[in-house]
Amino acid sequence: MTAGTDGSVGVLKQVDAGVLSVGYAEAGPGDGPAVILLHGWPYDIHSYADVTPLLASAGYRVIVPYLRGYGTTRFLSGATLRNGQQSVLGVDVIALMDALGIADAVIGGFDWGARTANVVAALWPERCRAIVSVSGYLIGTQETGKAPLLPSAELSWWYQFYFATDRGRAGYDRYRREFARLIWHTASPEWNFDDATFDRSATSFDNADHVGIVIHNYRWRLGLAEGEAQYDDLEKQLAQSPVISVPTITLEGDANGAPHPEPGAYAAKFAGPYAHRTISGGVGHNLPQEAPQAFAQAIIDVADQR
Repeated sequence: MTAGTDGSVGVLKQVDAGVLSVGYAEAGPGDGPAVILLHGWPYDIHSYADVTPLLASAGYRVIVPYLRGYGTTRFLSGATLRNGQQSVLGVDVIALMDALGIADAVIGGFDWGARTANVVAALWPERCRAIVSVSGYLIGTQETGKAPLLPSAELSWWYQFYFATDRGRAGYDRYRREFARLIWHTASPEWNFDDATFDRSATSFDNADHVGIVIHNYRWRLGLAEGEAQYDDLEKQLAQSPVISVPTITLEGDANGAPHPEPGAYAAKFAGPYAHRTISGGVGHNLPQEAPQAFAQAIIDVADQR
């Protein structure tokens, strides 16, 4: 394990975990209850730059990893498939917890991170004390991904279809920053982020595996890319849309411009202590960065329900 510092996120570390060398930020007391915060696409650990100190000052050990394909996270072998299917991201979290000696944790996330929090809670509830999930229940299946939606709904997923083409892969590779900036604006139309805020995260997309992971993730959802056989049993469990039993708080911004389900559509998927909060004030898709106090408070509140 190696460590360095970055003024915006605290201590940056690196640890081998599963098939990855995971880069992550850590803050708070080492013996505090663990909180793992998971970012989405196209974002990175800086989505939690303001959440992390709030939780650390409350006594939590806060771990914020770069997902596979982002930042300083690297594959240990060039032979490993650059796989972005939903179950493998959950496996990455469990491997990181094992590497760091964390028996269980509260897990929070948005976008890809929320889906991964759902996956961990559904498949390994003994490792997950509670979750905070922006936009609720996001576990999906390839069969669901193949089903057509109304044209108005399909329009909001335009980039998913773009990524299904060779042109889309080449375009994303060439215009990573332009693409991410467009998504930031459309997903959070009332968030007035500055260039410095964007640039701080955009360097994470320079990861050599970034494009491969992103393209595989979206193609896998549509059934256009195969996963890995060792994860088939996990995907079969997820295909049943399992109910989540751990304490959960779901969050939604009142100005989320990204595709997202209505809270009433997923409330029944949470069988344990459950609450939903809509965060007002023009809050978009990147809720932890746009409303850090609300996100941190949700973590603290859900942790108390265990």
